[in-house]
Amino acid sequence: MEAESIWEKVQAKLKAFVRAKVRDEASADDVLQEIFIKMYQNLHQLRAEEKAEYWLFRIAQNAVNDHFRQRKTQALPVPALVEPAPTEEEEQVQALTEEVAQWLPFMLELLPDKYRQALYLTEVEGISQRELAEKLGISYSGAKSRVQRGREKLRDIVLQCCEVATDKYGNVLGYQPREAGSEENVEEEEEECC
Repeated sequence: MEAESIWEKVQAKLKAFVRAKVRDEASADDVLQEIFIKMYQNLHQLRAEEKAEYWLFRIAQNAVNDHFRQRKTQALPVPALVEPAPTEEEEQVQALTEEVAQWLPFMLELLPDKYRQALYLTEVEGISQRELAEKLGISYSGAKSRVQRGREKLRDIVLQCCEVATDKYGNVLGYQPREAGSEENVEEEEEECC
């Protein structure tokens, strides 16, 4: 059996088959070339020439599948990966958020132990609430409640000493210390907290 004679008999059918599946003509030609190469490399496996067409269409279907699999796993083009430069406003929001994040660990120290531990493990160390439950020997719902209450208590502590403005996503837009004698500042503080 000669590869060229087999190829000539079914090439037109294979091309129509591949073009129906692969819309781009250049890609379809590449797939056809792959089919020919695989046929040539594996011709010794073909036992009967009358089964050549069926055999080649199996190779063709696999080649089309390979083509789409490769396209799916190819990296995105570089322009799609490049993020636009942040605006001045976005940079300010980021800077303020980072500044607030610097004094939050000190605020954590003001929380009762069980809430401080829950927030530290989930927010700083990054363990899941499910892992927190296992580590502390409490139920998953108990761990979720503890983290939620800890967040609420931390927010109350922050708002006790500072006025914080945020956007709808929780990004810090601005903050300022509360005046020591204001009604909103329930506890007297020896130092400013923010």
